[in-house]
Amino acid sequence: MPVSLLLNEKELLIKIAKGDRYAFTTVFNHYQNFVFSFAKRITHSDDMALEIVQDVFLNIWNTRSRLEDIESFGAYLNRLVRNRAFNVLRDLSKKANLTVDLEQAEGKAEASTLEQLDYRETLRIVDQAISGLSPQQQLAYQLCHQQGLKYEEAGKQMGISPQTVHVHMRSALKKIREHLKRNAIAFPLLVMVLLK
Repeated sequence: MPVSLLLNEKELLIKIAKGDRYAFTTVFNHYQNFVFSFAKRITHSDDMALEIVQDVFLNIWNTRSRLEDIESFGAYLNRLVRNRAFNVLRDLSKKANLTVDLEQAEGKAEASTLEQLDYRETLRIVDQAISGLSPQQQLAYQLCHQQGLKYEEAGKQMGISPQTVHVHMRSALKKIREHLKRNAIAFPLLVMVLLK
């Protein structure tokens, strides 16, 4: 699937690798629709595609130090989306005996730049959402998203399987997303959780 490239993409990737949040938001705003469309083509689900958008950009931020060495960001992004989508579908097929909730997406929130956000208020709302999670969900979120551990590593620390960590993470991210929607926070804020 072709990806339209940013003119100053390499420069932005170098800035992101150094922790530049504005550069990250620029790349996110440029590519989020591509990632959503590509993920939806594979999964045929708005909800799963939204989750994949979130996971892919969280992964990009958490592994940002690698970005300086990437020759083709378009190919890299294609691979990330495809792998994440297939992992989601594989996980679903393993849980075929469970009911999968495929609620309709409540509409696409418009992307906002960091300058338009009341950052302090946003962090308060995000913290409020996290404090509303169960203890296991909070721990899974802290280990996987805030510390950047893989599900296997987090599972070892928590004494549970990687699949159970994944279940906790899905539930946690869904609750955080719903809390942010209730508080009228635009979708890119979901990605900003990782910037704390």
